[in-house]
Amino acid sequence: MTAIEQPAHRVIASFIACIGPKNWSARMAEIAGQAALSQRVGRALVQMHAIEITIERLRRTANLSNLSMADCSVLALVGEAVATDAALSAAGRARFRAALAASLRQEATLVPVFHLLRTAALQRSRGFDVYHAGFEEGAAFDLLLTRNEAEAELSCDVVSAEDGRDVHRSSWARLVDGIDADLQTWLSAHPGRYLLKLTLPQGLARDSAQLAALQGRIKTMLHEQRRADHDEACVLRLDPLMLAAAQAGEPEELRHSREAPKLMQSLRREFGHEAHLAVTSKGDGLFVLAARAAREDEVAVAIRRRLAAIAPTRLSGTRPGILAMFVEDTDRTEWRLLRERLELEGEARQFLTFPEARGVVAVTCASRLELFGGTAPDAALDGELRFRNPSHPAAKAAGLAPAVSSSI
Repeated sequence: MTAIEQPAHRVIASFIACIGPKNWSARMAEIAGQAALSQRVGRALVQMHAIEITIERLRRTANLSNLSMADCSVLALVGEAVATDAALSAAGRARFRAALAASLRQEATLVPVFHLLRTAALQRSRGFDVYHAGFEEGAAFDLLLTRNEAEAELSCDVVSAEDGRDVHRSSWARLVDGIDADLQTWLSAHPGRYLLKLTLPQGLARDSAQLAALQGRIKTMLHEQRRADHDEACVLRLDPLMLAAAQAGEPEELRHSREAPKLMQSLRREFGHEAHLAVTSKGDGLFVLAARAAREDEVAVAIRRRLAAIAPTRLSGTRPGILAMFVEDTDRTEWRLLRERLELEGEARQFLTFPEARGVVAVTCASRLELFGGTAPDAALDGELRFRNPSHPAAKAAGLAPAVSSSI
């Protein structure tokens, strides 16, 4: 282990010490156990806990001389966590460690804490003095920024893109995992290539009864060899799969990878970025499921609603306020389109006209792409999107400019 690698391992060890080694080991065992239970839900869990899994992998890696950008970004935030823990008062440290502990329970992740740490580091890099008012004093806001005698309160929050989808990606994964074995059995008896299109006017949320009912309808439809089934909850239609990629002889590839990249790319082009897709194969048989809600996703609208909900409670109103939003559960394509289509800008600027935004001088948005050190065009330049409130009295304050000036 080189002299450069030793501090990295020591930083990771110090971070785990803040959490408690037994707590950390138990959490990693829990994630591994849950991820092994099913194929698609397991992949989603691995993605959801990418920070924790990266830290554990780095902890176990002897040679840290050739790290990816994502690894370096996570390691830097681990160092930020250790430095923050050391700099806080006893009361602040207790609140900070309580936040870390909460991130290891049930469906929680380290994302909220790391979003806060990354935001603090980002503002310091812009010349601000950063005080952890939330940890030190239990303030409603997280950070107090000071620069050239100008002050601003900053509150960090996490909003899930699932809140803007009628069909939740997590529920879709559970649905497909629940019928995958039945689809393989059906393909054994009915060799060929099939497409089952699902339109879900009532959506598909995290409702076990709804999932079970839809799984049952699909199984019954196949068992009775019907081509269609519909009611107010869903419309199902089974057709031959006619995509060119599916006719190009990919079953051998699919034997080794259930979701061949070429086929998935063709499906995405055919059904659009909002469609929910899954592929099951058995021998030379292929079964594709493609689902859509009855209306377009409204991820940016969900973010605007979250802004309006937290603004009155997460800022004191005595200083200019910044709301730093982390948009979770979004992928590379969706995040880029939200920016390119100006959907985020439109909803953020609409929020800034609301009475709830009277004390808000700026709104910022970031995703995992920025947190993991992504670059344009996938990630936003400068590490976040910023939208300034032109009607706020402090909007043109020179001291606050690096934190509030619009990035678009």
